[in-house]
Amino acid sequence: MTLPDANRPLVGIAWMVASGLCFVAVTGVVRYLGTDLPAPQSAFMRFAWGVVLLLPALPGLAAQVPAGAWRLVAGRGAVHTVAVTLWFYAMARLPVAEVTAIGYLNPVLVTLGASVFFAERLALRRILAVLVAIGGALIVLRPGLRDLGPGHLAQVGAAFAFAGSYLFAKGLSARMGAGAVVATLSVSVTLGLAPLAAAVWVPLTQAQVLWLGVVAACGTAGHYCMTRAFAAAPLAVTQPVTFLQLVWAAALGVLVFAEPLDPFVILGGAVIIGAISYIAWREAVLRRRAVTPAPGAAEV
Repeated sequence: MTLPDANRPLVGIAWMVASGLCFVAVTGVVRYLGTDLPAPQSAFMRFAWGVVLLLPALPGLAAQVPAGAWRLVAGRGAVHTVAVTLWFYAMARLPVAEVTAIGYLNPVLVTLGASVFFAERLALRRILAVLVAIGGALIVLRPGLRDLGPGHLAQVGAAFAFAGSYLFAKGLSARMGAGAVVATLSVSVTLGLAPLAAAVWVPLTQAQVLWLGVVAACGTAGHYCMTRAFAAAPLAVTQPVTFLQLVWAAALGVLVFAEPLDPFVILGGAVIIGAISYIAWREAVLRRRAVTPAPGAAEV
């Protein structure tokens, strides 16, 4: 039988892989730009470019948003504004692989949030995997064994905020198309960042403007792919795929930025990857067994 739109795991995984590649490209460019621009200004320019790229879709945007979805749009815009400001701050100050590894708190938090807000089942194996994944994050951070700077704290805060944004996106993907979800994000975050950027504005070079345009193109494409992934498969299937970004980010840091490869970052990331990927595999097996549901099995 044909799988419904919300239960196509291979399609969801493919969209999430594409999303991850886009976001790693974003990471590389932001790391290259460094600390010359304040984080709110860099984030604002990235999303302002996103609005420019989406101009053809904006005239009819309001008509694509159901009346009851505007509160979710505003909530996601506010949370995502906080998330990207913290992320830009951390990305300019930490190695690429470390930022990526700390960001793995995000899918762990999304998994917990999905059980609360979307009634996705949180079985014992998923609880244990979450605990192991948190342990992996502690290996990366190593609190008490080294000093944690503002960049580390900013990235942890960004992980929490991005998790909230992704939960809003999951709710919106059930009510409107992927293009509308991405467009409303770009507009709402640009509006949210505008006063923050104005308060710390510094002159921009032409090269910085163009590079932030590349960030916008890759970031907008990444959000579009992520939204398509959310619409195609449950979060428990799509979120573990984001862990592939650690491999790409580590290679980027070593080959492009000559950053040392921290074994604790790789070990902690591997622990998280193993824990969450095991859960995704187990649930995929169970889902294949239940392609033809038993009577009364429609509700979980």
